[in-house]
Amino acid sequence: MPNLVTCPSCGHSFSPDDILTHEIEVELRGKIEAELKEKAVKAARTELIDKENQIKELKEKARVAEEAELKLRKEKREIEEARERFELEKTRALDAERQKIREDAEKAILEKEKYKIDEYEKKLRDMQSALVEAQRKGSQTSQQLQGEVQELDLENTLRRLYPYDEIGEVKKGENGADIRQVVKTDKGTICGKILWESKRTKSFSESWVSKLKEDMRRDTAHIGVIVTQAMPTGVTDLITQIQGIWITVPEAITPLAALLRKNLIDVARERHVAAHKQTTAESLYDYVTSSVFIQNVERMLRVYLDMKATIAKEAASAERSFKARNMQVDILISGISGIYGDMQGIAGSSLPSLPLLEDKQP
Repeated sequence: MPNLVTCPSCGHSFSPDDILTHEIEVELRGKIEAELKEKAVKAARTELIDKENQIKELKEKARVAEEAELKLRKEKREIEEARERFELEKTRALDAERQKIREDAEKAILEKEKYKIDEYEKKLRDMQSALVEAQRKGSQTSQQLQGEVQELDLENTLRRLYPYDEIGEVKKGENGADIRQVVKTDKGTICGKILWESKRTKSFSESWVSKLKEDMRRDTAHIGVIVTQAMPTGVTDLITQIQGIWITVPEAITPLAALLRKNLIDVARERHVAAHKQTTAESLYDYVTSSVFIQNVERMLRVYLDMKATIAKEAASAERSFKARNMQVDILISGISGIYGDMQGIAGSSLPSLPLLEDKQP
């Protein structure tokens, strides 16, 4: 039995071995706690370092992802730019091909017209000789006779330009305009009627317009034209329209006649395509009184008169060349428009439009 020691204060008895054991436990506990605390600190430090490394890795991944996104965006822009360049080059190539087709078509039409040049040149010389003679006689006669010369020149010009049409002079004393032009194709198909009134006075009269409109109503004509030396007051252009009646100077007869005739043929062709939509007279009136048609005629006349002015400058040094070119200008303006209009009148909508004829009008 171990020796016991009694506490003088409380009288508790205990073994000296218990004291030693207790001190050992306290010391061991302190060491264990210190080791655990040191391990905990090391573990926390290790975890903190690991977290910092994870953050760095995440930042690096984010940077790499941003760079990859920027690269993808750049590649996308480059692809879009390349596609746009491709589309532009393709459009240019198509435009060039269209231009070549138009030029080939125009060349083909002009080639077909060459064989008629000699015939028209002879007719032109005959008409010019007749005109010179008529003008010579007209200068010696009264104003009425001068007006008749202008009317004869107008009639001869129309007959020369449009041999297929029915050109007739309205007899003196008979109600109506001076000249009646029944537009026909080379197959004899009637496309419409134009009434021409020729005036050679010093001033324009508004009563001419109402009279010609009444003549059109009586003659069931589609278009009325007044050819006058004196344009209405305030009008500086070579052509104008008053209440649906065309007013023009003698120098602009050829291009105006070609355009009016072409549009009558176009309307006749459309009548076969859309016979139940609108009557020919209504279609014709709507178009020839529109601002678009007026502008096209004015632009065509400007081109024509510019060409005439150039020819006039060359006449002093080369009269023969002047006559040939003058004839070619008149023939090409009327011939190309007339022939192609006749073809469209025959073929209908199956024949594609020829933009070259439209390109030369603006």
